[in-house]
Amino acid sequence: MIISIIAAVAENNVIGNKNKLPWQLPADLKHFQETTTGHCIIMGQNTHESIGRNLPGRTNIILTFDENYKSEGCIIVTSIEKALRVASAKKEPEVFIIGGASVYKQFIGVANKLYITKIHHNFDGDTFFPEIEPNKWKLISEEKHEKDENNPYPYNFEVYEKI
Repeated sequence: MIISIIAAVAENNVIGNKNKLPWQLPADLKHFQETTTGHCIIMGQNTHESIGRNLPGRTNIILTFDENYKSEGCIIVTSIEKALRVASAKKEPEVFIIGGASVYKQFIGVANKLYITKIHHNFDGDTFFPEIEPNKWKLISEEKHEKDENNPYPYNFEVYEKI
């Protein structure tokens, strides 16, 4: 099973501010939906609560320290090992780690692939993506986009594979 991280990351590595995305980029949301639909997604409790609902067409796995946490229609786990066991039992060829920062940090060492939307702008934020170390990751795909009437910042869709 391929373990993939998917994230939108600003130039200054910001991924969030006060448990929200600090930008609106419809093309990234569409890319996220198209990439993750039909797969298991693993997220932290805070990310799940900031989204405010289950993401349709995907098996929603919530990683939390709270053993009593409940969310209808989600699978609740308390370790990355349990999360990966659930995804593996579903016979998924690829599982997506969708955040937040602490979940990314826990999975970056075991991930095989990164799907990064690099937003070419610096944002104020309190949550950051881990450093993508060039000696551990190889850029295998890059699709560049300029800002337009719907997307106020230039951005790239980048895919990395672990070396």
